[in-house]
Amino acid sequence: MQAQGALYPGLPMSVELRRTGLHLTGTPLALDAMRKTPLSFVSHGHSDHIARHERTIATAATLRFMAHRLGPVKDPMAVAYNQPFELGPLTLEVLSAGHILGSAQLRVVRGDGRRIVYTGDLNVTPSLTAEPVQVAECDTLVIEATFGHPRYRFPPKDEVLGAVETWVRQQLERGAVPVLLGYPLGKSQEAMKYLSGRGFPLVAHPSIFEVTQLYAELGVRIEPVRRFEGTVQPGEVLFFPPHQARTGALAPVWPRATAVLTGWALDPGAAHRYGAQVAFPLSDHADCPSLVGYVKATGAREVITHHGFAEELARLLREEGIDARTLGKPQQLSLF
Repeated sequence: MQAQGALYPGLPMSVELRRTGLHLTGTPLALDAMRKTPLSFVSHGHSDHIARHERTIATAATLRFMAHRLGPVKDPMAVAYNQPFELGPLTLEVLSAGHILGSAQLRVVRGDGRRIVYTGDLNVTPSLTAEPVQVAECDTLVIEATFGHPRYRFPPKDEVLGAVETWVRQQLERGAVPVLLGYPLGKSQEAMKYLSGRGFPLVAHPSIFEVTQLYAELGVRIEPVRRFEGTVQPGEVLFFPPHQARTGALAPVWPRATAVLTGWALDPGAAHRYGAQVAFPLSDHADCPSLVGYVKATGAREVITHHGFAEELARLLREEGIDARTLGKPQQLSLF
């Protein structure tokens, strides 16, 4: 498969941070650019990683989520995992990132075999609704550090989901509607998949319900679930986006109890900030120990951290003897 667009002659091949996001200099390729670009790789469908590009390289699932949020995607280039393709003299390949359905890492290989890998959001813990992460072996790794601070060490996922189920049962037993706050794409579908498998009927805010239908189209079915139209039937569990929880949309649902599903649950006061009574540390991101372990597994000799707790993660990696630094505006990572 050939991605169109000639390399820009005379420029050093590097990764740099621009206003629009990360770019491979010397090429037309941006990486999860936040604003419109001529050509961008999009790692997954969350709103902080997508834009209306002139051309988009992404998995078919990510392109579907982008179209749902932004409208038709102009000149999409759907790529499958583990199917190398060319961009000028470079060979590109996407590998699963384990974050949400269709999420991907990008590996770029030079003619002499040197490899750089870019990750957007990453999750090494097996998911009920996303493809398992693939370790992207490389020489240079550019990795997102959302939870790169040592204080972020998530409990085992099965324990967290079990605690969510226990809480849901307790609320139903006392006659309250359990309301779970979760991001409409990814987090909600995993929790819904678990609870539906435990026999709970589900009702979801339209934004979550519509994405859940897309998951079904893409082969991940979650049943039974219906669209929230203002009422909840006895025994149902309601899923709602966090940003809608304080708008009054939940006012007709009473009595109710509210919990939020987020990796930030480990922070003091997290439940209060989301307008919930309790917070469960269910995350579709890797925690700090998992990020360090992933870096080691790739075999990268050079690591560039970006986003989130980039400084803290780079410091931890250096303590492990790994050449690591953050990528900032004054810096440029020389690839070739």
